[in-house]
Amino acid sequence: MEDKKLKRRQEIKLKISDLAFGGRGISKEDDLVFFVKDAIPNQDVIAKISKIKKNYVEAYSIETIKKSKDQVDPPCEHFEWCGGCTTQQLDYQKQLYFKQKQISDILNKIAGEKDLDINPIIGCEQTFFYRNKMEYTFSGVPWYIGDESYDDVVIGLHVPKRFDKILNINKCHINHDIFNDILQISKEISVKEKMVPYDVRKHTGFLRFLVIRIGVHTNEVMVNLVTAGYKPEIVKPLVDALVDRIPNIKSIVNTINNKKSNIASGSTKLLYGQEFINEKIGDYTFKISANSFFQTNSYQVKTLYDYIIKTAEFKESDIVYDLYCGAGTIGIYISKFVKKVYGIEIVEDAVKDAKINAELNSIDNIDFYCGDLKDVLGSEKMDNIKKPTTVIVDPPRPGLHPNTLKNLLKIKPKKIIYVSCNPATMARDLEILINEKYSIKDLQPIDMFPHTPHVECVTTLILN
Repeated sequence: MEDKKLKRRQEIKLKISDLAFGGRGISKEDDLVFFVKDAIPNQDVIAKISKIKKNYVEAYSIETIKKSKDQVDPPCEHFEWCGGCTTQQLDYQKQLYFKQKQISDILNKIAGEKDLDINPIIGCEQTFFYRNKMEYTFSGVPWYIGDESYDDVVIGLHVPKRFDKILNINKCHINHDIFNDILQISKEISVKEKMVPYDVRKHTGFLRFLVIRIGVHTNEVMVNLVTAGYKPEIVKPLVDALVDRIPNIKSIVNTINNKKSNIASGSTKLLYGQEFINEKIGDYTFKISANSFFQTNSYQVKTLYDYIIKTAEFKESDIVYDLYCGAGTIGIYISKFVKKVYGIEIVEDAVKDAKINAELNSIDNIDFYCGDLKDVLGSEKMDNIKKPTTVIVDPPRPGLHPNTLKNLLKIKPKKIIYVSCNPATMARDLEILINEKYSIKDLQPIDMFPHTPHVECVTTLILN
């Protein structure tokens, strides 16, 4: 096949042979690679070309000619349009197989670790209704599917690659099931009371986001109504309905964002109950406020933290740095196995939450500091802090900043436990650490996000 014959919007028959990181099917024709949305391995599909590059083509499946033996019927009515659960039509055991393969392929390509022995991926027992947090958007600009009609207010998720169009969601199969009840009540009351959704193009309107959280192991629910101003009288009917019909709601807060930035953060006012909910991980209890970072899968987080303890082989004399510590959950969870933990986090509110959580659990061998790791790690600001024997890093998706990596190498801890939600940036960082002073002892994939392309990895590095 010659790519010069291909045209955008052309329909083409393809055999899908593999799954790319991100959830798209892969087809190879001659020297050209096709990345096909909504396709899985061992399918034959008719695909429509959306983008043509020198060495690859992007397309999306419009018809399945031959089903894959690993294909299942996705339970979600929004699967075709949503873009969140890209592999919901693939048997879960095969999802795990391809996540493991993708991690191996990425490490081979980026970090050059061809002979690396990767542990078998740990899957989830709870594969649906597992998310403890979901952020929905209020909108008056729905994404129309066929000839469907919509109310003046829809609540849902952004259509992929569209910041201004919202897919109206009736039921999500990966968020906790009680969220779907809250979603329907919120739609009903906002339409009945003629509440005005925010328009991201005109920057007018009031209702912006509906953010729901639950402590899975405490059954405590928080609803965060994000609005363009503070007018509690407008949202009072919704607050009253939620309190009346969802008995385990412990907190309703109002986050005010009157800026053009389309984010669910800002100053917060309490509308009902308390300003936080509680969640448990093992023997520990954690307070979660509206803006707290907390692992989104409460069913699997204990598995992740127990594995960190297992692979780190902590000693009572160990000094541990917990970098990107968030609300302090990892540091608190491991604290009884070591002499001292120092948590460092850039978000001030998260550090406040971490200190509250340490006090709540009577942990006295942990301290938390607020600062940007690329500036403070290894600097004179940390001269009064003991050098670590072990460093745990749990960075955001972009991975470690170059300065953070450089300073980590200067500190030279005996062990580094790298917790990653992005195998590509993890592989990039591992290559630097391996080329300098470390070797990989262990790499464990853990699936925290079934039916999505995302996967968590824990890599243990030992100082040479």
